[in-house]
Amino acid sequence: MLPKHTTETRAALSTVHASMSAGCQRQGRLWSNLKEVCELMHMPTSYAVAADELLFQHVQFKAGQRVHTIGQPFDTLYIVHSGFLKTVLIDDFGGEQVLSFPMKGDLLGVDGIHTKHYSTEAVALSDCDLILLPFKKLTALGRIHVELENVMYGVMSRELVREQTMIGMLGALSAEARVARFLVSLGERFAQIGYSNKLFNLRMTRHEIGSYLGLTLETVSRTLSAFNEIGLISVDQRTIGIKDHDSLKTLRRLPPSCSRAKQRVAANRKAGTPACTEMKLLAIA
Repeated sequence: MLPKHTTETRAALSTVHASMSAGCQRQGRLWSNLKEVCELMHMPTSYAVAADELLFQHVQFKAGQRVHTIGQPFDTLYIVHSGFLKTVLIDDFGGEQVLSFPMKGDLLGVDGIHTKHYSTEAVALSDCDLILLPFKKLTALGRIHVELENVMYGVMSRELVREQTMIGMLGALSAEARVARFLVSLGERFAQIGYSNKLFNLRMTRHEIGSYLGLTLETVSRTLSAFNEIGLISVDQRTIGIKDHDSLKTLRRLPPSCSRAKQRVAANRKAGTPACTEMKLLAIA
């Protein structure tokens, strides 16, 4: 049985029908209350409100589906309950610039608040479960519950800081350092949502990583291979294993090929690789 809503809440929910038609509803629980939403976003919930007043609907999207497109009228914010997405800008020639890789607990759609139209496109990289936050509903409730308004401002500020950090990284770091920081950051984000920070699957392609970091596909692939060679990571298609977190976090540039060969020898010696293999590695360098 669906929960009862006020007239204002029903009116706000009616604005999300376009988004619901793009996705399919969950077969399990269809709603989350405010406390659950705040916990998902790691925001404080030190106040109590009526459960039937603050219920938010879930919608599922399949991998490859668009949650919203550039120019679409803005009416809804989205919280990722599960799954992985990308947000992109698209130029006049159809080229994509990846802006972010949202995952559990992240907020989507903030870019639409100013102009009342989404300025980016959000695409599911895997099957996703999103929580809908109708903006009219949020603003109306924010006038009644100041704590809720503060929570949303806090989440938006967090997203802004993350974007600013990314811009600073692109301008200051070498290509190798960008890839290294990306892997470290991704591992830390996986840890925050309950996964391993040392062994994880990349949900995005190397091309998408390159777009996000301002690098070519070839540079990303070559850098991952180099990290694998010197023992910083292990690579098995899209599976990444972090072997030396501290070195990745502080890496500025890859050493010359000869030095990398010596590092490979040291790593293999530690793992018990035969001496003849060590000589081959040095000869290749």
